[in-house]
Amino acid sequence: MSAKKEIHITPVKNGTAIDHLKPGSGQKILEVLNLRDTMVTMGMNVESRKMGRKDIMFIEGREISEKELDKIALIGKGATVNTIRNSEIVKKTELPYPKTAEGIIRCINPRCITNAEKIASKFGIRPEPLEAKCLYCETRMNEEEIVSSIKK
Repeated sequence: MSAKKEIHITPVKNGTAIDHLKPGSGQKILEVLNLRDTMVTMGMNVESRKMGRKDIMFIEGREISEKELDKIALIGKGATVNTIRNSEIVKKTELPYPKTAEGIIRCINPRCITNAEKIASKFGIRPEPLEAKCLYCETRMNEEEIVSSIKK
């Protein structure tokens, strides 16, 4: 009979915990949030009663901005973001897809004006199935294209 292994993680005192991420999405979130100089503890493909498997992130010393919440939502819809201060959860947010995305997705159309001039991209978001439509050139992007085009 094998003993079940447990991992103990030091709780976040001030910062953010991102839970209920679909497996594999934690790495992309780490990349787009530019967390190189931040202490991050991440569990990837861990067991979850709610999801079967999930990724989870603990970010010490950094709260997530509204723009960053939209990035996280597009990568891991349904994620729960907990803002932590003095070791207490002060805000808990379950992330739906945003209705629009401004300045966070690069249009895949090389001829789009947002790729040629200093104009922030703007996309309308359709949730099921996930699709983004550029409000300038009307190019449509699927989930895979959206995730790979999120700006850092």
